[in-house]
Amino acid sequence: MAAQIKFRNVTLGYDRHPAVHHLNGEVAPGALVAVIGPNGAGKSTLFRGLAGILKPLSGAIDLGGLDSRDIAYLPQSVDIDRSFPISVFDFVGSGLWRSTGPFGGIGKAARDKILAALAAVGLNGFENRAIGTLSGGQMQRMLFARVLLQDARLIVLDEPFNAIDAKTSADLIALVRRWHGEGRTVLAALHDLEMVRNHFPETLLLARGPVAWGPTGDVLTPENLLVAMKMCEAFDDSAAACAADRPPRAA
Repeated sequence: MAAQIKFRNVTLGYDRHPAVHHLNGEVAPGALVAVIGPNGAGKSTLFRGLAGILKPLSGAIDLGGLDSRDIAYLPQSVDIDRSFPISVFDFVGSGLWRSTGPFGGIGKAARDKILAALAAVGLNGFENRAIGTLSGGQMQRMLFARVLLQDARLIVLDEPFNAIDAKTSADLIALVRRWHGEGRTVLAALHDLEMVRNHFPETLLLARGPVAWGPTGDVLTPENLLVAMKMCEAFDDSAAACAADRPPRAA
């Protein structure tokens, strides 16, 4: 089976400052891949490159013919401006822009889809709530509901399980496994190594550059994890190599 995504010696960064160096590799269609690494290892930067938000400084990301409408990107919840005056219903409904356009009307069919997505993530009755009133777990459920509506072939999840309760994590990982079962390609940046071992057959260990990539059991070794930490620490302090690699948040 031909690879859906190919990284060809990709370097990504901000203001000519590299955050991910010389990444080569392939992600097959329908793969379920965890991307792990120390804080500041470049995971968010890599995902912004996949989503088309960030252009490579060098090299290329070959998406195998996918365009932006085929990609669902779930940013970290802290990247969402919670003060933005929008309801849960309207935020989730933005996942239909692929089919309606940003200025398309919400008819009964679209409304039913939005309500069904909210029900699927356990947010019945939250339609009219302002997004700023949601708890951390409710915010993640809302973000997953928007991804559900996007019906994308490639799903990119940036730290989707951070700072949420065990019940919410279990509900949302079930959605990830559902997408995988439907043949969608899913990449998720994670910190919980036990979750990675239990649910993700393939792992990329990143520390500004690739450390290991392959079957999860082969990647998550103490030796590889130590190498990743040392690689991150080895960068010049003046380059802020292990600092958070994220631009200001957006609405």
